[in-house]
Amino acid sequence: MDPGSNSLMWFRKGLRIHDNPALEYAAKDSKHVYPVFVIDPRYMEPDPTAFSPGSARAGLNRIRFLLESLTDLDKSLKNLGSRLLVLKGEPSEMVIHCLKEWNISKLCFEFDTEPYYQALDDKVKSYASLVGIEIFSPVSHTLFNPAEIIQKNGGTPPLSYQSFIKVAGQPFWSSSCLSTSLSCLPPPVNLGSCTISEVPSLNDLGYKESEEDERTPIRGGESEALRRLSESIADKDWVANFEKPKGDPSAFLKPATTVLSPYLKFGCLSPRYFYQCIQEVQKNVKRHTSPPVSLLGQLLWRDFFYTVAFGTPNFDKMHGNRICKQIPWDSNDELLAAWRDARTGFPWIDAIMVQLRKWGWMHHLARHCVACFLTRGDLYVHWEKGRDVFERLLVDSDWAINNGNWLWLSCSSFFYQYNRIYSPISFGKKYDPNGNYIRHFLPVLKDMPKEYIYEPWCAPLSIQTKAKCIIGKDYPKPVVSHDSASKECRRRLAEAYELNKKLNGTVSEEDLKKLRRKLEEDTIQESKSKRLKQKSIG
Repeated sequence: MDPGSNSLMWFRKGLRIHDNPALEYAAKDSKHVYPVFVIDPRYMEPDPTAFSPGSARAGLNRIRFLLESLTDLDKSLKNLGSRLLVLKGEPSEMVIHCLKEWNISKLCFEFDTEPYYQALDDKVKSYASLVGIEIFSPVSHTLFNPAEIIQKNGGTPPLSYQSFIKVAGQPFWSSSCLSTSLSCLPPPVNLGSCTISEVPSLNDLGYKESEEDERTPIRGGESEALRRLSESIADKDWVANFEKPKGDPSAFLKPATTVLSPYLKFGCLSPRYFYQCIQEVQKNVKRHTSPPVSLLGQLLWRDFFYTVAFGTPNFDKMHGNRICKQIPWDSNDELLAAWRDARTGFPWIDAIMVQLRKWGWMHHLARHCVACFLTRGDLYVHWEKGRDVFERLLVDSDWAINNGNWLWLSCSSFFYQYNRIYSPISFGKKYDPNGNYIRHFLPVLKDMPKEYIYEPWCAPLSIQTKAKCIIGKDYPKPVVSHDSASKECRRRLAEAYELNKKLNGTVSEEDLKKLRRKLEEDTIQESKSKRLKQKSIG
């Protein structure tokens, strides 16, 4: 590349200065660097028909987090003598327009495995290659290159964590010195006909800041990510002894995890830098936990899901997904809405769903509980429906990880012990017997005695009256009986698993319809038998 060329740095994720090889390469031997972020209407435009404030694809918490991250990135770029150039429109079209307008010789952006961004990249790369623009798209959003892992595994992704670890080995850069700063960045000039703006506010995008009774404590940006990382790493004993799945899912004032997942999702924090910081702690302690349960192990889990998602067509669907069990899930919109809107009548489940809506985040064990409850535990609703709710409301919603977790927790893939169900009553009680978590997120139950806080429908009417919470009026009755619902879920999954086994996983939609009809007939027959038995006893 000739000195004095112009480079375009296209930010999508990777919203940071530290350990950003695409940005470093853009700055190298360049006369001018154009740092660009495109506001994608598909992601950012308000959708008044959605079930919560936000766009068609993202809730307000995630959009706010992204804008805060962009504002922080712009501030960092200005400290380097540059600025963030914000455009609005279909991203690939806008980038191609900029390549033409600014006489760009070098296009740099972080590699992304998500299908939507892969499609955008293909359009932009096709144009850039055609006109002779150099393309640099390094892998820095994950620890490993998913394509290389798949190639080393014989052309298919490893489908278990242990096989992934065996294939992956140590990251080649793990002992290298990662760049954590830039001294300066050649400024962009002569912006031509491109309509450039500053980072917009929510109001600029058409949102009204609602008077929320509780705002998420999670703020966006690289600066906040590095502050949180520093705070977590400073407690060396905690880092050394971290052990998932242990941790208190009811701890909300001081969560039992790093809460760094939103920063990894948007690339405000480099996973490689995080990995090296953990390594440094482990070198200086006598003993520490190991993967898969250690903090380092959690980063490797992230890469595992990225790799499987990248190498599995239709990873985000049941049909056409070769690693997914074909199960005749129910499409019960009423039960789905009760779960989504925290109206199941199970306080532990509803409190988690309130935290999700208000904070856009909850502990991983809390996520496990509500995902299990919706699917194989109690309601038998399709995991794709729950995935869509999480995808919208989670600040850290990540395409590969969100889909991977729902496949896992619904026992559709990766994990198949469907008899192991999270109780919506006893699981939370084990961590928080007084119900403080429930009292905070469901204030309607704040005066309910601890003996009844997890099962308020069991409280005598006199106690409900004293607690100013009448079940069925002030707080809903349970939408199902957990004991009978979970038993029914196990039965239906057992039949679905048997069908998958017989047909070697190649289950058609017609097969699923037949199985659904059979299950419905079995349920009707079982109900008749129970009635006849009760009648004969009477």
